[in-house]
Amino acid sequence: MESVELLLHPVRLRIMQAFLGDRTLTTSELNAELDDVPPGSLYRHVAKLVTAGVLDVVTERRVRGTVERTYRLRLSAAQITPDQLDTMSPEDHRRALMGFVAGLMADFDRYLDGGDIDYLRDGVGYRMAGLWLDDAEFADFVRDLGRVVAPRLANAPAPGRRRRILRTILIPDSPTPGAETASSPA
Repeated sequence: MESVELLLHPVRLRIMQAFLGDRTLTTSELNAELDDVPPGSLYRHVAKLVTAGVLDVVTERRVRGTVERTYRLRLSAAQITPDQLDTMSPEDHRRALMGFVAGLMADFDRYLDGGDIDYLRDGVGYRMAGLWLDDAEFADFVRDLGRVVAPRLANAPAPGRRRRILRTILIPDSPTPGAETASSPA
């Protein structure tokens, strides 16, 4: 199966998203988090991700006559390369964004359904901002953002730490009629 097709399947996207933050999960734990996915379907998708090298088996143990496996996501195998991005159709990109948004909604629903909602205490927020940046300024912004996030990606689970999901979407806006742009005559 081509890796783009493998990674863009909505259920497999949700499975991979569940492992973000260097989490290890058994299929039972994964099933509890993705309780709307039928167990048989979940097991098939996990098997495809293992076969493709996207999930690694980190431990195995015998439980009541069966083998329980614990998995970890291989981030390097769970990414679409720039070359693959170039070959994706607009429909592929729509499917990828739909999976991204579906995962976002599932995470937010889990938060809301968990009760004890306190946006300030929990650091929950969502907002949009319009930034006027030329290409060099935008490259600096992305680089600066990466410098802030990268060291924190290495944090391991520990007492007092809570997994927090950071999702970003950067989309260039359509040119506004009459607005100054880099290509507009002065």
